Amino acid sequence: MGNSKSGALSKEILDDLKLNTKYTEEELCTWYASFLKECPTGRITKEQFEGIYASFFPDADPSAYARHVFRSFDTNADGTLDFKEYIVALHLTSSGKTTRKLEWAFALYDVDGNGTISKNEVQEIVRSIFNMIPDEDQKNLPEDEDTPEKRADKIWTFFGKKDDDKIEEGEFIQGVMENKDILRLIQFDEPKKIQEKLKEKKH
Repeated sequence: MGNSKSGALSKEILDDLKLNTKYTEEELCTWYASFLKECPTGRITKEQFEGIYASFFPDADPSAYARHVFRSFDTNADGTLDFKEYIVALHLTSSGKTTRKLEWAFALYDVDGNGTISKNEVQEIVRSIFNMIPDEDQKNLPEDEDTPEKRADKIWTFFGKKDDDKIEEGEFIQGVMENKDILRLIQFDEPKKIQEKLKEKKH
């Protein structure tokens, strides 16, 4: 137990995170100290993770999206994330390299974890994204994507799928990489705000 609660980040985890994310050693150490304050056990629960998202989006309802993000990073399904999983989650949802980010996006959309995405799963994630967009902003969306159903239809049509077809990971990644419009439709870019707020909290 010593290490996880000592207040110091192990060199191994620090080196790994510096290599795989764009964060500096100083940022990571500051975030770790803050993480331990919020989560003295060194692990964050789904409820705490949802609470963090809720504090970032006071004008919307991010709980469903936060649940899906948490699920996609809780790789051992133990109901908690450690600091490393938490930072990788923040990094990938906001600024990861495209292929890795799309592998994560596929896991996010693969709600039941069976290795393929159905239209219902696309609708479920898109609906959770819509819950995070304030009503005022929703009014400004293009007419052909101003509801979760329309946006899901647009994504499905792009892939040339019938309603009961499925999308596999390779096809998903290739399709999104070849079409920036679909990349825009499947993701939620607000986590940049999360990074800014995290930095504010640390000062």
